[in-house]
Amino acid sequence: QVTLVESGGGLVQAGGSLRLSCAASGLTGSRYAMGWFRQAPEKERVFVAAIGWSGGRTDYADSVKGRFSISRDNAKSTVYLQMNNLKPEDTAVYYCAAARGLAVYTTSGRYNYWGQGTQVTVSA
Repeated sequence: QVTLVESGGGLVQAGGSLRLSCAASGLTGSRYAMGWFRQAPEKERVFVAAIGWSGGRTDYADSVKGRFSISRDNAKSTVYLQMNNLKPEDTAVYYCAAARGLAVYTTSGRYNYWGQGTQVTVSA
């Protein structure tokens, strides 16, 4: 059984930083790309960042480029999202996701497994 567990969310003031973690278990038999998505109240879930299986390739939504950084530690089965210079519009539930494959994927439909999400709230 595959489980993805996010942590690290919370309340932060604008300009602050948070580091999200996603611990994966059960991802055996294939190589998985990982991604982060977010969903603000009454809005659709949108792509934030993605990383390939080896960690050598990444992609970001335009809204977070230069502020967020995705990384992974395959030995720990964990993916991270470092978020700097946070803005109130970054407020959302952040979801970790895993996709079978070696590439970098930016569409939610490509992902096979999802975590339960962690709330990030940025105050003005």
